[in-house]
Amino acid sequence: MAEQTNIQKPQAAPAPKGNKAVSSNVGGIKSASIVILVCFILAVVIYLFVFGYGGNFKDGNNENAPLNLIGTIYKGGIIVPVLLTCLLTVIVLTVERWIALAKAKGSGNITTFVKNVKDALAARDINKAEELCRKQKGTVGAVVYATLQKYKEMDKDTVLEKEQKLTSIQQTLEEATALEMPMLQQNLPIVATLTTLGTLIGLLGTVMGMIKSFQALAASGAPDSTELSTGISEALVNTAFGIATAALALIAYNFYTNKIDNMTYAIDELGFSIVSTFAATH
Repeated sequence: MAEQTNIQKPQAAPAPKGNKAVSSNVGGIKSASIVILVCFILAVVIYLFVFGYGGNFKDGNNENAPLNLIGTIYKGGIIVPVLLTCLLTVIVLTVERWIALAKAKGSGNITTFVKNVKDALAARDINKAEELCRKQKGTVGAVVYATLQKYKEMDKDTVLEKEQKLTSIQQTLEEATALEMPMLQQNLPIVATLTTLGTLIGLLGTVMGMIKSFQALAASGAPDSTELSTGISEALVNTAFGIATAALALIAYNFYTNKIDNMTYAIDELGFSIVSTFAATH
């Protein structure tokens, strides 16, 4: 009985006025199909008017031999604008996720936020923990704030058993997290798909280029080393584009997945602390 009387209840001070739910405000592009369409149009324009510019070819005619790398890229054929579409899409979605996850991160360092909230919970100061969430904002702040609101609701409840209250708090944490995850992972599946798709389309362009090169040699009746080397270089342009697209997509996907995992770990850590605090004080 003596031990029970030493356990302090969470502070019951009234919450500040204007107390309202914390919004994660992740945002981002909702329809990636629009991004792909715009990137395709831009890719076609670049292919026709930049890569296909007459100054990149002998005698100013894009039907002739290329004079530089840009002209060689144009000779890569119809696969080039498709690959360029993939590359531009990866770039746009990478920037979009950077901005969205920067908002999701909140206004401060997540590690510091986790420490401060845990200190507030250790001091049984729920109102301070809520204030920290309002200052932090972002995904972690929004989820933890929703869980703290359920904590206070269960603290006032006189009907449910302790285990039911703990389950309710845990369920609120899981539901709030589940609502935030789709916004964090939005468009990342497309980036992951382009990791493989870029390489495959690049290889397709290479194979098509090689086929055309050997067909030209067969039609001429005699091997032409210059024509063969030009055809091979044109074909390999597609491989280079495909590898560049896949590499950028892979780096972006793993980078953002790691950032999302860090937010998830922070939510799990604070969720465990909230549940543990409630279990210790009730």
